Formats: sequence, structure tokens, C-alpha cells
Amino acid sequence: MTHLPKTCLVTAALFALIGMGWGIVMSASADHSLSPAHGHLNLIGFVALSIAGLYYAVSPEAARSRLGWAHYGLSVLAVIVLVPGIAMAISGQGEALAKAGSVLAILAMALFGVVILRFGSGRHGG
Repeated sequence: MTHLPKTCLVTAALFALIGMGWGIVMSASADHSLSPAHGHLNLIGFVALSIAGLYYAVSPEAARSRLGWAHYGLSVLAVIVLVPGIAMAISGQGEALAKAGSVLAILAMALFGVVILRFGSGRHGG
């Protein structure tokens, strides 16, 4: 396995652990008001990065590309901006960060699409 798939999967596991811990805190406090932020952490941080990591594991050419690494960086940045942004929007502290994070998330997914189109589906060809 090249570095990018492992990096994606380790980062996804870290985001999942943070999301699980946050879920336990919400459950223990019976305050689920931030569940949309929690959900985005799990969906983009864990699910999307896990899928990307698995794609990069079977597509070594994509995993060695600058586009692949750019996708990873943009995805992590999206999570780091979007999740607190949603929490801030819910708590009435403004929506600017959530909006910026949403744009970053869309750009990250669009870049992932470009990577897939450029490098194909891995070992079995494009």
C-alpha cells in the first residue's frame, strides 16, 4: 500500500474516533443539538475518506499523483472547516464558516471525481 491510501484510512479512523467520542458525549448529556455537525464529521471525515482510501489502494497511479494528495488535503480541510462551522451556525454564531466548509467539501468531491475520471478504476482499467 502506498502512502496515500494509508494516510486516508488512518485519518478516517481518527475522524471516526472523534465522532464516536462526540456521540457518547451527546448521549450522556442528552443534548443532541449538534448532531448535524456530528453527522458531517462521520460522513465526510470517516465515510468519504475511507472510500477514497480504498479507491487509492486499488489505484496506485492515482495514489502517487499530486491530484490524489490535493484531494486528500482538500477533504481534510473541508472537515476541519465545515464541522465547527455547522456547530457555530447551530449555536447562532454565524454561518460563514459552514458555508466556506460546504464549498470546500464540494470542491474536494469534484476533485475526487476528476481523479477517478483521469486514473480510472484501478487494476481493472479505466
